[in-house]
Amino acid sequence: MTAAAPDANLREFCERCEEETRHAVAIQLRVENAEADKPKCSREPYRVSKCLVCDSTVTRRMNDA
Repeated sequence: MTAAAPDANLREFCERCEEETRHAVAIQLRVENAEADKPKCSREPYRVSKCLVCDSTVTRRMNDA
């Protein structure tokens, strides 16, 4: 799993806190099918957003956005 340096300067709405809070956001490459003939070809980018107040995490597949 590869991750870029998180950006902690973003404010987003947090479902748990029910308000806008600071979030650490990173993009991760995740293997979706580890049993494929070429697992490196099944990597997809995911956006991972973690609330810096309550630590809840939201992960979204970028190709589905």
